[in-house]
Amino acid sequence: MAKHALLSASASHRWLNCPPSALACASVEERASPYAQQGTDAHTLCEYKVGKALGRKLQNPEGHLENFDAEMDDCTDEYRNYVLEQLEQAKKFCPDPQVLIEERLDFSRWVPDGFGTGDCVIVSDRELHVIDFKYGVGVLVNAKDNPQMRCYALGALDTYDGIYDIETVKMTIFQPRRDNISTASMGKDELLAWAENTLAPAAKLAYEGGGEFHAGEHCQFCRVKATCRKRAEHNLEMARYDFAVPDTLEPSEIAAILSRIDDLVSWGSDIKDYALQQALSGVKYDGFKVVEGKSNRRFTDEMAVASAVQSAGYEPYEKKILGITAMTSLLGKKKFDELLGGLVMKPPGKPALVPEKDKRPAINTATDDFKEN
Repeated sequence: MAKHALLSASASHRWLNCPPSALACASVEERASPYAQQGTDAHTLCEYKVGKALGRKLQNPEGHLENFDAEMDDCTDEYRNYVLEQLEQAKKFCPDPQVLIEERLDFSRWVPDGFGTGDCVIVSDRELHVIDFKYGVGVLVNAKDNPQMRCYALGALDTYDGIYDIETVKMTIFQPRRDNISTASMGKDELLAWAENTLAPAAKLAYEGGGEFHAGEHCQFCRVKATCRKRAEHNLEMARYDFAVPDTLEPSEIAAILSRIDDLVSWGSDIKDYALQQALSGVKYDGFKVVEGKSNRRFTDEMAVASAVQSAGYEPYEKKILGITAMTSLLGKKKFDELLGGLVMKPPGKPALVPEKDKRPAINTATDDFKEN
């Protein structure tokens, strides 16, 4: 069984903001995500393709991957090509850069027992480049102020600074299924100062179970988020909001509610999911019971159904073109673009009200249109 760090780089955003959550989560068994194996397969393929391109003798894993398909093949090709491009860039100012693939990176100088695995690290004079491959599509990941990437960079820096004359640290998130390549850079001294002044003190607190619980966006992947009292208090503040009659709410009051509504919905969903699992295990909640939910009818044997309908003189099948996602998976991204790129349109999305920090440009509203006339 693989060893996992108590203070892992991947969870650093959480334990930096909420130090006691590290020990709290360690006591709860992690529930495997249905997408975890898909991500593992994609990383395995990335490791093979980059290694092969660098002339290393590795066995092709495609036949052993549960989730291998055309999309994964294309995405890992894109990643390999990006790594090779960055290597060529490094060679412009360093004759002998090193490329580390799936390298264990030890940052225990600042974080007790801290280590992680770097997907790709290019070490050269002047610049250290850490590249992290993300196969998921659910969450768009940004490299800016990303503590996981900084921890990986510190691990590489601790080993190779001195062997190479590193001045700048570059960190890149490569997330092909979201068309996202996010890069952040910082000076070596700036990164080391962050490690000493921010990372190390928070890690010490987290490792010892000290500090205070704190709720926020970092709760998303916390294993105890459903039962965390601090998160409950944080969200129940909205329940104590002194609501007026809805049509008398001022814009400032509505804005205050909007800023918290997504957290409330997420928290409510987590509580319901947790309570259902507990109820199925025998826990009783006053005023509630477990019942059988709504279900839809389905055929027990589709082949038998088709045969019976055809025998009666009817056509049991409908012809329907594959959707864009399924068609991309069938053809592969490159072939899809070649054959169908000119036949795809993207209509305007449904208007959505989001915080101003969202990167999408604002659309014209009725007020804007009036001003322009």
